[in-house]
Amino acid sequence: MKRYLLVPLLFGLGCASPQTADPHIWRPAPGQNTESIPGPLKNFGSFDSFSDALKAACPLILSKPNASVGHLQEQNPELALRVSTEYCAWLYYTPVHKYELSMLTDLEAPGDALHGTASCLLPPNVDDPRYTPSSIQYIFLLHNHPFAMELSERDIYLAAAMANAHGLVAEARGRKIPLAVVAFFSNSKSAQPPTCDGFYQYIPATSELLKWLNTGSDWQKEKVGRVKWVSSTRFIITRE
Repeated sequence: MKRYLLVPLLFGLGCASPQTADPHIWRPAPGQNTESIPGPLKNFGSFDSFSDALKAACPLILSKPNASVGHLQEQNPELALRVSTEYCAWLYYTPVHKYELSMLTDLEAPGDALHGTASCLLPPNVDDPRYTPSSIQYIFLLHNHPFAMELSERDIYLAAAMANAHGLVAEARGRKIPLAVVAFFSNSKSAQPPTCDGFYQYIPATSELLKWLNTGSDWQKEKVGRVKWVSSTRFIITRE
C-alpha cells in the first residue's frame, strides 16, 4: 500500500462571519474545534448511491455565491479572481448504509484572500452525533472550482493526506470505494444559477485523474492522466 507524507490538513483558525448566516455553511467561532465539520447537512437528504449523492451535491455547491464565476471572467477577470469562492464538504457513508453530506465550509487558507486565489480548507473529520467517529466511512472530498479548471496541486496533496488519514478504500454496501477528491465545475457564462456540467476527480488508490461530464441521466468518464509519486512529497502528472 502506498504511503504519503501527511501534509497539514487544516491551517489556522476561522472566525465567525458578519454575513447573513447560510444554514448550509459552517464557519467556526473563535476557539471552536476545527478538526471536525458538522454533519449531516440538514434538508439535503440521504442517498443509496454515491452517484445520486453527487448529482444532488453538485448543483447545491455551485449555487452558492461566486462558486462559479465564468460569467465574470470575460467581462472583468480581476473581479472574478477577487470574488471567486470555493466551498467544500465531505461525502461520507454511515452505519445505516446511506451516503450523507456534511455541512459546507468556505474557510480559506491563510493568505489566499490577499493573493486573490480561492481555496477551501476542509477539516479532516466529520462530527455526526448519531454515530461514533470510527463508524463513518470517508468517501469524497467535495468542492467547486470557480473557473472550471482541472485539479490543482493542492487538491492532489490534500487527497493524498486524507487517504493517509482515513485509508485508501472505504467499505460501503459490500463494495470497495476508493477515497477521492472531487471538484465540481460549470461552463455557464450566465449570471443565472450555474449548471452542473461535471467534475474532476483524483483517486489516490489508483493514481487516476478523471473528468466526468454530466449527461443528465448519468456521468460520462474521460481519462485525463495519472499521478506518479516520485517521493513522499513530490509527484508528476502523466497525460493520457
